[in-house]
Amino acid sequence: MKRKLAVAAFACTLALGLTGCSGLGERLSASDGRIDIAVVAKGYASPFWATVKAGALAAGVDLGVDVTFSGPDTESDVVRQVDQINLAHVQHPDAFVFAALDSSASVVALQQFVDSGIPVVAFDSGVPGSDIPVTTVATDNRAAAAEAAKHMAEILGGKGKVAILAQSSTSVTGTDRRDGFIDWLAENAPDVEVVDVQYNDSDQAKAEQQASAIIQAHPDLSGLFATDDDGAVAAAQTVRRAGAKATVIGFDSGAVQIGLIRDGVMAGSVTQNPYQMGYIAVERAVAAARGDAIEPKIDSGFYWYDATNLDDPDIQKAVYD
Repeated sequence: MKRKLAVAAFACTLALGLTGCSGLGERLSASDGRIDIAVVAKGYASPFWATVKAGALAAGVDLGVDVTFSGPDTESDVVRQVDQINLAHVQHPDAFVFAALDSSASVVALQQFVDSGIPVVAFDSGVPGSDIPVTTVATDNRAAAAEAAKHMAEILGGKGKVAILAQSSTSVTGTDRRDGFIDWLAENAPDVEVVDVQYNDSDQAKAEQQASAIIQAHPDLSGLFATDDDGAVAAAQTVRRAGAKATVIGFDSGAVQIGLIRDGVMAGSVTQNPYQMGYIAVERAVAAARGDAIEPKIDSGFYWYDATNLDDPDIQKAVYD
């Protein structure tokens, strides 16, 4: 274990100028002989990823394994994440857990784990068309976005113009949420028209600019759907500042977004279960390291929440404010 950490630290030093090492080497313990699980997420310090991290580390404690957790500072830094995947490989863990910012860009970096005989578990975002991950632990993002579309259509009375603020055009998470929302409306509420889709890379300032431009371009806009917490907060705050009438529905459940829902600025949102996602991902990684059979897809769940059910116990377990 000490040798692994020393090698990882050396590699981190070499790559620091390009990548940084957020969270690299943050182990629960360094006891020799324990299973090592390396986790690289899409981010590191946001409330969502902090909750995923808490679940992953809790699984490490419960299962008696060592867990590292790292991720780029922003969810737009694909190059940095690929570097962190490479650095995780240098540690030579017993299993590797990751959430891809760019599924295509990750494949080459992931192949080295296969070549080294290290099982890979994907979470949050998978790698479509690849058989590298032994399983993917994720929210059914299409179904979750369809739930958001259903509530949007109900609130709008089945007609109106809506726009989407999506966090990514390259991550499976972002594209599934976009498509799940659009496809449900097309099939079930054809008079609700999607007039624009913008991508903000989970940058709240960028999302605010996009929301403002959409509102100016479509003064009769009836709704805005944001596919992540940053976009939801940006959409709601922009609508409030502009005095627009658009209904805002979001995704995820940060503290600011929850406050906006309690205040009636947002109609509601869909929350994942990030703690459970992180916990299950590490749990399945340990099983893979031990050679156990694992189901290829695991749904970590989601909930619709609004001001009427925010305090329900099941919702409170899933939000991460």
